[in-house]
Amino acid sequence: MIVITAPTGNIGRHLLSLLLESAPAHEEELRVVVRDPARLPDAVRERVEVVTGSHGDADVVDWAFEGADAVFWLVPPDASLPPEDAFCGFTRPAAKALAAHGVGHAVGVSALGRGTPVADRAGLVTASLAMDDLIAGTGVAYRALANPSFFENLLEEADSIREKGVFTDTVHAERRAPLVAVADIAEVAAGLLLERSWTGNDSVPVLGPQDLSPHDLARIMTEQLGRPVRYERQSLDELYTGLVGHGLDETFAQGLVDMKRAKDEGLDAGVSRTPDTASRPTFEEWCARTLKPAVLS
Repeated sequence: MIVITAPTGNIGRHLLSLLLESAPAHEEELRVVVRDPARLPDAVRERVEVVTGSHGDADVVDWAFEGADAVFWLVPPDASLPPEDAFCGFTRPAAKALAAHGVGHAVGVSALGRGTPVADRAGLVTASLAMDDLIAGTGVAYRALANPSFFENLLEEADSIREKGVFTDTVHAERRAPLVAVADIAEVAAGLLLERSWTGNDSVPVLGPQDLSPHDLARIMTEQLGRPVRYERQSLDELYTGLVGHGLDETFAQGLVDMKRAKDEGLDAGVSRTPDTASRPTFEEWCARTLKPAVLS
């Protein structure tokens, strides 16, 4: 039995699709925890056991983890809470349930940065790493998927790219860093959940195919979209003011700012890419398949 949290999210929906395809051959049953089962396609609901509710709720995870052999854990960040509450606070009921039910394996979505000089002042990432420690302390065999920023973050900039030919961030224009597609994260998670010969606790970096700077992204988007795209660097103060102005909790907004600052100081540069940690698609391929339709629609 594999339990999947956040099955309708960007990563979870890819993971669920992969597991629906592969689980029968491994004689695995699937159980999902979802707030609104109506968001699951009918064909999916017919093939999985559905637990309705929030996986931050103690009663829900106690029910969902009973009889489970493995759990996929993803915290949907709550911008109305301070980072520690958004990650560790949300996860504490699940940690208790993992231990109480003797779940053997867990795979969680986390972030790069552990062991770097800025890991303890990286805002949301620091909170995510603390969440990993909380889960690892339950005795479950745990793998934290250590991810950089996602290609899909640029979809939030689709309107600006379409209307102004501009995307923004806070890092230096020449700062190269890894980027990854969410589908690749789901693929790594599926492999770990299905082949559970691993033990202990560790991080699994998912680094994408290459390091890219904002200027690299602008050049590739210009080529793929057939229209000029340029990068505008936003100050951290501007970012904070905008986040708070949109109603985010002030400590959560500061946590996001601290994460952005840490990324510009090398947070994601602590792990070298190897054949085992690299993944596809390339940014060019992702742009052609995903960003271009979003921008040109």
